Amino acid sequence: MTTVLIADDQPLQRFGSRMLLESQDDMTVVGEAANGGEAVRMAAELHPDVVLMDIRMPGLDGIEATRRITAAGDRTRILIVTTFDLDEYAYAGLRAGASGFLVKDAQPEELLAGIRAVATGDAVVAPSLTRRLLDAYVHHLPTDPSTEKQTDEDPRLATLTDREREILTVIGQGWTNTEIASRLHLAESTVKTHVGRILAKTGSRDRIQAVILAYDTRLVEPS
Repeated sequence: MTTVLIADDQPLQRFGSRMLLESQDDMTVVGEAANGGEAVRMAAELHPDVVLMDIRMPGLDGIEATRRITAAGDRTRILIVTTFDLDEYAYAGLRAGASGFLVKDAQPEELLAGIRAVATGDAVVAPSLTRRLLDAYVHHLPTDPSTEKQTDEDPRLATLTDREREILTVIGQGWTNTEIASRLHLAESTVKTHVGRILAKTGSRDRIQAVILAYDTRLVEPS
């Protein structure tokens, strides 16, 4: 059973999401939050598998709520709901630690599939789209001083083998496992093993965060 916390300041939106989710045999809604502050508090209390997070809410917005929930180190994953697929809110949400995002006009089956994917540790957004977001917005937001390091100095990369570093680089470039296997002449199962080790060694929650790491450590430069 996948437990979900719905965070949205619109009561009708919360009601509709609850009705949809509770129509599924494998999902249950454990709570509703009307703002980011409530979402952070309820996530800490309820430990949901997934938070369905709106962006624009009064008080604490969805971006900062996402940052606080993921920083707590719990197993809860965040699925951002945004208006447009290529906007600064989607970008900021991923940088804050979300495992993916969906647009508000997504079909019900897309929302359900997205929640299930996030709950099992997958990322909802394709790495190639993540790269497009990073390329589009990385120049326009303040730079985090902690990322102003040379690649070989970053402790998150220190334990990677040369092969793992190579694979992290092409993950950052938006390659899928199939493409990595084909172009690097590896079995796809071997690629999956490498990816799992990369995520574990770098502390990346999912593939989306690995793409962001590749940018932050300058393995990949924006085009």
